[in-house]
Amino acid sequence: QLQAYGGGLVQAGGSLRLSCAASGFTFSATPMTWFRQRPGKGPEWVSTINSGGGTAGYLASVKGRFTASRDNTRNTLYLQMSSLKPEDTAVYYCVNGHTNQRGQGTLVTVSS
Repeated sequence: QLQAYGGGLVQAGGSLRLSCAASGFTFSATPMTWFRQRPGKGPEWVSTINSGGGTAGYLASVKGRFTASRDNTRNTLYLQMSSLKPEDTAVYYCVNGHTNQRGQGTLVTVSS
C-alpha cells in the first residue's frame, strides 16, 4: 500500500516536502518513482530513486529544484520541492518500481 501526503497550496517560489508511506512490501529492496498528473494532462514521470537511496533521476524541468530521498527505516519516500512554479501544479503520487502499484496521490497547487 502507498499513500502520498504533504501537498497543499503554495506561492510560486515556495517549497513543499511530499512524503509517501509504504507498507506491504519490502520497501528497502524496491526502487520508487514519483509521478504527477497536471490538470488536463496524462501522467508524467518526475523522479526515480534506487532502493538504497544513493541514486536518483529527474525530469529535466524539475532537475535542480526537486530532490527525492527515502528513509528505509521508516518505509517512507520523500520529494523535496523548491522554487515551485505554477506549472508544477499537479496531483503527485508514488509508484512501486517493481510492481507499478500506484498509491493515492496528493494535490500540489502553486499560485502565481
